[in-house]
Amino acid sequence: MIDIRAATPDDAAAIAAIYAPYVIGGTVSFENVAPDAAEMRARMEKAAGFYPWLVVTHGEGDERGVIGYAYANAFRDRPAYRYVVETSIYVAGDAQQRGVGRLLLHALVDTLRAQNFTQAITVITLPNEASVALHESQGFRRAGQYREIGFKMGRWIDVGFWQRELNDSVVPPEEPLPFAEVGVVRLAG
Repeated sequence: MIDIRAATPDDAAAIAAIYAPYVIGGTVSFENVAPDAAEMRARMEKAAGFYPWLVVTHGEGDERGVIGYAYANAFRDRPAYRYVVETSIYVAGDAQQRGVGRLLLHALVDTLRAQNFTQAITVITLPNEASVALHESQGFRRAGQYREIGFKMGRWIDVGFWQRELNDSVVPPEEPLPFAEVGVVRLAG
């Protein structure tokens, strides 16, 4: 059985294990050293209950394991950007191509909408057709590209920006609500 829930500090080791191959084996992440469980726990704590961290689990009872995670954080640190988030999603290699990413990203978008954020931005290293297709299936649209912005694995890498409207940009805007107050939201559809 697949389930999506809020991540807890106990999930930090599983999250670090999912993320490590993206850091070590490719250019999806621009980090060079895979963070350990303590670092992932610190990143989760930095969200301070305001930004969501979600995990998708699979299995029954004690055999339930984390097979993917997604989170959002501040897009930029200036106050005028507080209505916009940057999103990230990672799925374990053996869980890819099973619809897990789509379910997880859908829940993240629903949650961010309920929190009153107006826009979500995701940054994708290029080329990455699978990530582009996933994000576009959830309403993200290409917003731009930086060429040769990162150097990893002996080559220069482009990054693309995808943007999704979450809520109307009304005046005055509604202040974003903390994730701790809203929880995981999963709407039908």
